[in-house]
Amino acid sequence: WFVLQYMSGFGNEHASEDPRCPGALPEGQNNPQVCPYGLYAEQLSGSAFTCPRSTNRRSWLYRILPSVCHKPFKPLEEGHLTHDWDEIEPDPNQLRWKPFEIPKAPQNKMDFVSGLHTLCGAGEPRGRNGIAVHIFVCNTSMTDRCLYNSDGDFLIVPQQGKLLITTEFGKMLVEPNEICVIQQGMRFSVEVFGETRGYILEVYGAHFELPDLGPIGANGLANPRDFLVPVAWYEDRQVPGGYTVISKYQGKLFAAQQDYSPYNVVAWHGNYTPYKYHLEKFMVINAVAFDHADPSIFTVLTAKTTRAGVALADFVIFPPRWGVANNTFRPPYYHRNCMSEFMGLIKGHYEAKEEGFQPGGGSLHSMMTPHGPDADCFEKASKAKLEPERVADGTMAFMFESSLSLAVTKWGLQTSNRLDKNYYKCWEPLKSHFNPKCK
Repeated sequence: WFVLQYMSGFGNEHASEDPRCPGALPEGQNNPQVCPYGLYAEQLSGSAFTCPRSTNRRSWLYRILPSVCHKPFKPLEEGHLTHDWDEIEPDPNQLRWKPFEIPKAPQNKMDFVSGLHTLCGAGEPRGRNGIAVHIFVCNTSMTDRCLYNSDGDFLIVPQQGKLLITTEFGKMLVEPNEICVIQQGMRFSVEVFGETRGYILEVYGAHFELPDLGPIGANGLANPRDFLVPVAWYEDRQVPGGYTVISKYQGKLFAAQQDYSPYNVVAWHGNYTPYKYHLEKFMVINAVAFDHADPSIFTVLTAKTTRAGVALADFVIFPPRWGVANNTFRPPYYHRNCMSEFMGLIKGHYEAKEEGFQPGGGSLHSMMTPHGPDADCFEKASKAKLEPERVADGTMAFMFESSLSLAVTKWGLQTSNRLDKNYYKCWEPLKSHFNPKCK
């Protein structure tokens, strides 16, 4: 009977009831002596109680049983999930990975949790300051098990295969070229429909928000109305064989058993929710006179630090757009950055490196490591006739950018066996055009 429905708006106060139980939300208060339908009231806090109202995040959930009803947590094998940034020596080189391999079913069944592989990161969750970049590869759905992240928020970028994500707040279908954010503490399960792959940006210590627009004005980039939040949906399902609740806590995995589905929330209200966004909705701002604007104009979401204008992590995209700048080298410029840049490709061909950088792969240009267009791109763009042209049609590349210096895991550098050891060669054909007699 269930049809996927959503409410719109980023960070809004939402209220939702499963239509099977009208009036499930208490009127005029959060925690009545007896809730409608005999439900339990439970608050999920996404910020300190005393945060300023503008940054205060919480939701009230009205559920058949409170989430406290479970057996003790016990350690669970983490596989390739880690936040040990010292397991291998640092590598300042430009790094590029071929598409990450998806295991074949039924020989090697792998769901979203067992398919998490940490590629790089910095900081640590106990101090509530850091990020991690994970790759997920899976071929089977999570059955009678869910995950919640005690450490931080997951920004999930599917690249191949769609995800049907069930949360305590309701269900979301997230397809390639969409993203979703599952915030700290929210329980969720992922159903897949074949071989599935994507990227995750995890942040500890901050939540994602829309970037300030400054002189751009009141509109543009990712508009708040285009973010979608699921509507309430519940199941009153007993699981005598045991339902497994997995907690990611201080970088480790733990599992607890309970005999009922955690998706027993009949109604909820608040502003702390999971949400999704379609990248085609992004309103691109660009240079229309000369020069190549900084990539910060393509920021979809940011997780801020306490330093003004410095991000713990930015999620940036490079969508289809027009290029019209005069007397300008139009691809991205050569660059050494005080930030770390991880790039992934959802589909198509990235403009600065049309060969080698493939969908489902990635690249990391670490703090102050030089990078920029390959030799072919430079030669082509230097001689191109400067007419209005479509850039990146059929393509969606993205960047996770951070003010932290990222360490690459042993899995990323060795075990995955996907590192492109010839990446540096794409710049070797660059030659000097210097002529002191020609201005």
